[in-house]
Amino acid sequence: MDLQQIKYFLALAQELHFWNTAERMFITQSALSRQIKALEDEIGIQLFERSKRSVKLTAAGAFLREQWTPLLDEINRMHLQARKIHEGAYGIVRIGYPGSIAYGFMPELITRISHSLPELKVDLVEPTDISFEQLLLSYQMDIAFRRDPAENPALQSICLYSEPFALAVPSNHHLNEHNFGGLQDLKDEKFILSSLTHTTFYVSSLRQIFEDHHFSPNVYIETDYGGMTLGLVSKGLGVTILPYSYSFSALPNVRFITLPYTVNLYVTWRKDDKSPVLRNILQQVQDTALKFMPDSSGQARS
Repeated sequence: MDLQQIKYFLALAQELHFWNTAERMFITQSALSRQIKALEDEIGIQLFERSKRSVKLTAAGAFLREQWTPLLDEINRMHLQARKIHEGAYGIVRIGYPGSIAYGFMPELITRISHSLPELKVDLVEPTDISFEQLLLSYQMDIAFRRDPAENPALQSICLYSEPFALAVPSNHHLNEHNFGGLQDLKDEKFILSSLTHTTFYVSSLRQIFEDHHFSPNVYIETDYGGMTLGLVSKGLGVTILPYSYSFSALPNVRFITLPYTVNLYVTWRKDDKSPVLRNILQQVQDTALKFMPDSSGQARS
């Protein structure tokens, strides 16, 4: 007995007509008769009462029809679910990201994923004290966005786009895009920054900006959270330098002044990960990145 024989039986139990059932199942009437007879012989039960004019279910056949119908529906459901898993349309993906892309790139990406892969569960992680690489290699994360490419040979990275750094000041600050002359204009300002002793690529980029201008900032408040930093700037407590992505936060009372320095955004994943979910997500990531590539003015197209 196989699944196809059960399908033939249930179709005939519904139609109660060999010719109609054969046409519906795309086989010949004689082939259908042989399949039903083989099923009856195997289980030792007469399923149908046949005459020249009619086909009727036996009591045992009616019982099996009631039992097999929900089972077949469940098997079909499982097959459909398995197909979705095979195609990468069902499951879970764990994504790590820096706070700087929480206002522009990530909402756009998650929107695309929810539309194209509605049954895929997304788990978002913004790690602070554990490295992206460690989380990827320990399978606590499937994909990570970073400001630098992965160094571990077990990981693979591609650069999605570059964006400028920007000086963020309170909206009533005297500096703007037109009168800003350089970091020397900020010698009397209080800065809100990540600790410049950190060894992350992002902080190294900040140190490079200050070193290029022989400038030592007066760091008044230290925080690693960009959202908190912007909130403090909006309250007039100081100025900061952040990736331009933070301008998408639409936080009131903050003005952004672009600087002639850029920072990249990379996507990183495990090289040996053949997951169809990962394949689909990487396609969505690259499609989303096209919207954030800078135009001729250096600003994101979005």
